[in-house]
Amino acid sequence: MNELFNIKDYVVVITGGTGVLGRCIGKYLAEQGAKIAILGRKEEVGNEIVKEITDKGGVAKFYKTDVMNVELVKQNCEDILKDFGRVDTLLNAAGGNMKGATIAPDQNFFDLDPEQFQKVLNLNLTGTVIPTQVFLKPMVKQGKGSIINFSSMAAFRPMTRVCGYAAAKAGISNFTAYMATETAKKFGEGIRVNAIAPGFFITEQNRALLTNPDGSYTQRGNDVIRQTPFGRMGKPEELCGTIHYLMSDAASFVTGTVAVVDGGFNVFAM
Repeated sequence: MNELFNIKDYVVVITGGTGVLGRCIGKYLAEQGAKIAILGRKEEVGNEIVKEITDKGGVAKFYKTDVMNVELVKQNCEDILKDFGRVDTLLNAAGGNMKGATIAPDQNFFDLDPEQFQKVLNLNLTGTVIPTQVFLKPMVKQGKGSIINFSSMAAFRPMTRVCGYAAAKAGISNFTAYMATETAKKFGEGIRVNAIAPGFFITEQNRALLTNPDGSYTQRGNDVIRQTPFGRMGKPEELCGTIHYLMSDAASFVTGTVAVVDGGFNVFAM
């Protein structure tokens, strides 16, 4: 039996695990035999996800967190190590946007709120740096681990409106490349750091931006479809295979990359 993609008993930590994408990914990885530590703010939703996983024979536990709170994230790590004994993979899926860090069509750059811009940078970028710093430590001790960050199409292409979010996600891609070298040079090739860049997927954060109340696409949603060769939005489960690959031994010589899952959006020209 080929073991390249075997992730049975891997302990996987997912920040932002109660979001649409985190939920789907966690459930998929549990079906593959991984043990899932779901980190998020929404305790009720987190416990729902745990029940969905355990009802199907999987292993999962929810840990309430705030990725901007270093001490709380450290406590999460201690609790996870007590419960599961190790950490094999960290998925930095926590992130989001704020109205003041965007520029609406009827606004211009002078309407940007610097405070909310900073908050969006902190949530997406620093909110990736802190869990990485905390959960990297047990990986270094065990000599093996994989970190997968969440970048975005906005890191590749200068999109209108999402000023703060795009700047943060560009930072994620750069941070991923930096950490790939940092970890390999100082802790050995057993530690790998990569990122995934989803195309357009409907989540609670972007639903109102991309779709109307009746489910039809907004003008921005139609712009996305027009520039996506596949002609549709992505389905959350379509991220799972790439993440499975990146965290498994099938990707043992892969580090510092940003894997694009976008239906061709990033290569569309005209």
